[in-house]
Amino acid sequence: MSYDVTVIGSGPGGYVAAIRCAQLGFKTAIIEKYNTLGGTCLNVGCIPSKALLDSSEHFHNALHNFKEHGIDTKEVKVNFKQMIDRKNKVISQTCDGVKFLMDKNNIDVYTGVGSFVDKNTIEIKGKKKEKITTKNTIIATGSKPNYFPGMEPDKKRIITSTEALELSEIPKHLIVIGGGVIGLELGSVYARLGAEVSVIEFADSIISSMDKSCGKELTKILKKEGFKFYLNHAVQRVANNGKTVSVVAKNKKQEEVTFEGDYCLVSVGRKPYTDGLGLENVGVKIDERGRIEVDGQLKTNVDGIYAIGDVVKGAMLAHKAEEEGVYVAELLAGQKPHINHHLIPGVVYTWPEVAAVGYTEEQLKEKGIEYKSGQFSMRALGRSRASMDTAGFIKVLADKNTDEVLGVHMVCARAADLIMEAVTAMEYRASAEDIARICHPHPTYSEGFKEAALGATENRPLHS
Repeated sequence: MSYDVTVIGSGPGGYVAAIRCAQLGFKTAIIEKYNTLGGTCLNVGCIPSKALLDSSEHFHNALHNFKEHGIDTKEVKVNFKQMIDRKNKVISQTCDGVKFLMDKNNIDVYTGVGSFVDKNTIEIKGKKKEKITTKNTIIATGSKPNYFPGMEPDKKRIITSTEALELSEIPKHLIVIGGGVIGLELGSVYARLGAEVSVIEFADSIISSMDKSCGKELTKILKKEGFKFYLNHAVQRVANNGKTVSVVAKNKKQEEVTFEGDYCLVSVGRKPYTDGLGLENVGVKIDERGRIEVDGQLKTNVDGIYAIGDVVKGAMLAHKAEEEGVYVAELLAGQKPHINHHLIPGVVYTWPEVAAVGYTEEQLKEKGIEYKSGQFSMRALGRSRASMDTAGFIKVLADKNTDEVLGVHMVCARAADLIMEAVTAMEYRASAEDIARICHPHPTYSEGFKEAALGATENRPLHS
């Protein structure tokens, strides 16, 4: 078979790219090595983790908050098998939805490992071997969990995020290596269900890529939920002792400290996945971090081959991959698509959630950009008190001279949804005053964004 566009990888970037290509009239194929579509995000990432986060949050609220709301319950207990079963049902429904979209858009689906024979020929190694030809190829093979020497996962007691989503029991003591998004989210799931959670982090703060104030606030919140944090600790080695694990780390004073638990989640980021692609057969360049090199239009050094998502530079986020997939499809159609990589929001799905877009205070200081800051505590908001979600804040950073919003950082209920107001405003280069003068509905969490903008523009929040 011959195609205009072939997409390798069916995660959010790949399947969205395929849909957009088909919508634009290209004869399109998609190749996926696993039996289900959806990639890491739908099968062992974004979707299942959010399912467990929501389930565990319901349990936590029933255990700790229902009484305050006037809801009396008898014994509340976890049916962990049902929780996992529900998560698997959500995965199945979501993956089936992707298959439906492939059929609806007349996209041919191939199951197997896609490997370049030459730049226009791809061999698919599945139940049978077959070859297809293609004018253009979009590589969207994503990423896999990373680990460093001494902490190699055995997928039994020393686990990655994939195994953490399929445990048959709730850990008594879960040791998490890495204070980033994945570790904190999965740590939250099990902490709510009764596990002791210890986070060992090499840096001096958790979620260290985000604004320092967010990491500080989230640390305070999670400590109240029982998390223990060991910052400035460098893990030396991890051992599976049968029914327990031990983690040896060096603290700031270079002293060795040993942690004992029954599971260790290795969560030190992810790395691009290019195994089996046969990139060497066509000469596609890879950088020192294993990422496929692309230009500003996501083209590789080989004509007709593009790459998107986790396998290229930039944030490893599903929505970034989706935007890049649409971008390449529209570029191939002769359109003039747009992506502002600086305005791709990041979210941590703990509770409260953490969300951010644009520059952090640390980045603005490093760049020597003069700025002003407005910060509003969610405790002062009526909507927050009504729902008992009073933790956190919203912070707006604006240019000192022009008042243009340069960064927005939130730790609050529904931050994952609220951040889009900031993204929209910044995409159109709004000022803090623009946001402050927009009427926000009452009572809502979004009022906190307006108050923070008032603080940044004239230092005059109304409710603090």
